Amino acid sequence: MRAFYTGEYRNVFAEIGKSPEEIRKKIEETVHTFFYGSEEERIYHEVGDDMGYLEDTGNHDARTEGMSYGMMMCVQLDMKQEFDRIWKWTKTYMWMEDGENEGYFAWSCQTNGEKNAYGPAPDGEEYFAMALFFASHRWGDGEGIFHYSREARNILRACLHKGENGRPGHPMWNRENKQILFVPGSPFTDPSYHLPHYYELFALWADEEDREFWKQAADASRAYLVKACHPVTGMNPEYGNFDGTPMDQIMPWGEQHHQFYSDAYRTAANIGLDYEWFGEDAGQCRTPLHLMRFLGTDLEAARCVFEVDGTPVEKNVLHPLGLLATTAQGTLTVAQDDRSDPESDWSMAARWVEWFWNQPLRKGGRRYYDNCLYLFALLALSGNYRIWK
Repeated sequence: MRAFYTGEYRNVFAEIGKSPEEIRKKIEETVHTFFYGSEEERIYHEVGDDMGYLEDTGNHDARTEGMSYGMMMCVQLDMKQEFDRIWKWTKTYMWMEDGENEGYFAWSCQTNGEKNAYGPAPDGEEYFAMALFFASHRWGDGEGIFHYSREARNILRACLHKGENGRPGHPMWNRENKQILFVPGSPFTDPSYHLPHYYELFALWADEEDREFWKQAADASRAYLVKACHPVTGMNPEYGNFDGTPMDQIMPWGEQHHQFYSDAYRTAANIGLDYEWFGEDAGQCRTPLHLMRFLGTDLEAARCVFEVDGTPVEKNVLHPLGLLATTAQGTLTVAQDDRSDPESDWSMAARWVEWFWNQPLRKGGRRYYDNCLYLFALLALSGNYRIWK
């Protein structure tokens, strides 16, 4: 698919036989539960007359990851009021006006708005910028912080030009290899942060002087994902070196992140959406299918953690629904056929989509990450995760 050029988006649920009414009902019920369900179900919370936040229910904080995800969901769902509430909470409490990280957003805040940290996480900034551009194109620019396109360009300008001309801090992209960084100034990346489909659009809408960089970043990210994703298992590490190898350094908080775990699940979903939007394949587009085939269609096979080469680790998956959702979203890279061969690529992909369709939202304290990925997959597989231009 090349939806950017054709305006046509696949509805994979329809392709496996779900009716328009079934699909509509599932989306409506999921969105209602996610945003307005009971205290034990919802993620979104309104604050006062004009603000709101998404809670990481496992850590009881608000993160730029979740806030930017919420904004992207809202612009896709035409939920402008909720979008504006989330964005105002973000600018009020998370944005840093001075210091080394001025112009960025604090990656974690308490739900009362107090900052837990003064460092940013680049995946938040790229989602904020993309959601703001889409909001500008779907609803039009407003005043102040609701001049969405200006806010988006300001974010991207900081991401690329921090540290220049006496400006404090570090950029979020390596200007030489064009790869996004795990955190500003770090010598490694996170494969799941690589969003070439976003960079293609930044190349159209960011500051004119930076547009060539973003085009090159899209190409660089696709090339990087080919190296970071194992050619047999389709798995990638949580954090990776610039050459695609797993980053096995022990982090300051005492953990390693070289395995296929948590963050890493998002990569297959990103590859799927990139292919849906732009249809560019540098060799990365077989990755989701490799992952599906490696994991098979046995729910229990996706319950343990793996090394990137497929070696099982005696550690349980923390986000099983998230893994299922993102892998299912990766089916956007697999062409539909008649499923007459049960071992065909499409038959395998269709089984994953059916498996995902039959899963409910996660409940309990760890529902935040899983249910965010679930809602994104629901939008993507129904043809409702779209480019607004």
